[in-house]
Amino acid sequence: MRFSICVMADVDEIGFFSHAESLGYDSVWVTDSQMLFSDCYAVLALAAQQTRRIRLGPGVAICGTRIPPVHVAAMATLNRIAPGRVHLGVGTGNTATRSMGQPPMRIAGYDDYLRVLRGLLLGDAVEYAPHGARPGATRPIKMLIREKKYMSLEPRIPLYVSAFGHRAMELAGEHGDGVVFAIPPRGIAPAEALGHCRAGAARAGRTLDERFHTCALTNIVLLDPGEPADSERVIRTVGPNVMASVYYFYDRVHERGMDPPPFLRRIWSRYCALVEEVPREHRHFRTHEGHYTYLHPGEAELIDAELVRATCLVGEADELIERIRDLERGGLRELMFATGVDEKWRFSRELARRVMERY
Repeated sequence: MRFSICVMADVDEIGFFSHAESLGYDSVWVTDSQMLFSDCYAVLALAAQQTRRIRLGPGVAICGTRIPPVHVAAMATLNRIAPGRVHLGVGTGNTATRSMGQPPMRIAGYDDYLRVLRGLLLGDAVEYAPHGARPGATRPIKMLIREKKYMSLEPRIPLYVSAFGHRAMELAGEHGDGVVFAIPPRGIAPAEALGHCRAGAARAGRTLDERFHTCALTNIVLLDPGEPADSERVIRTVGPNVMASVYYFYDRVHERGMDPPPFLRRIWSRYCALVEEVPREHRHFRTHEGHYTYLHPGEAELIDAELVRATCLVGEADELIERIRDLERGGLRELMFATGVDEKWRFSRELARRVMERY
């Protein structure tokens, strides 16, 4: 099992990458959310220069904000700085696009985007037309790398596809070298995710072997002995993570006219009242500006042990170790926790000492 961290892109905290490397983490993934954080590729370039072993990549790069050649050029440049230590995680966009009041990319567009992205990463010529181009504007494109200068596609850069629904998981199997998904309590078991990936691979004439990577993005709560799941320390450490799930469903409920999921129903009206203090045209600012980094007034009071356990992997060290072993037996290869608070320095050290070293 690989243990990894997903951090908010912060050009002032490049030292955290060396910190994670010294603790034995396999990789650090960096968020791509242009309205909130530093540019992820600038942060990754600086991190690549400050580290020697740890793997690096966007977690995840967003389709709707950059065309495929731009992502590939950025990754191929990183591959010149840290050859063989980079991976490209890519997704349709949640916070990055919703913070602009726009929905994520739809599945059909994601499918075509991944086709182009994969072809360019392999050095192939692929048929491509920018979104909104006039009919008949499709042309073949490829990365025109000369004399092995400027950027490099070798060693090959893995493509990890973010997929939280069944159809997107099929696209991961069709186009990707791995999948990034959510595990229970909010997601699905690794074996089930792999099943969807294999279905997509079969449709594309591919066969997935043991090299196909499985990575879970989650929130982790490492409890001290006897500590409740909603202690002040826990809420300080993962409260913004818990609320990120609430933000996500607030958008889905209002976009699709659906009911909130059962685990949110008892707090739903109180949360909506907080959001509705803001004018309607600015609510997409309110629901995303604190993404993984801080709580708005009134939000901490919504978080209790039940909500923490519904959105996080929770337990004392022994319990977490056993749950992670179960995930590995089910086919998971990398466990990545997200963090955007100052507590990440201490928490990453404690998880390494109390869980990773014993695992």
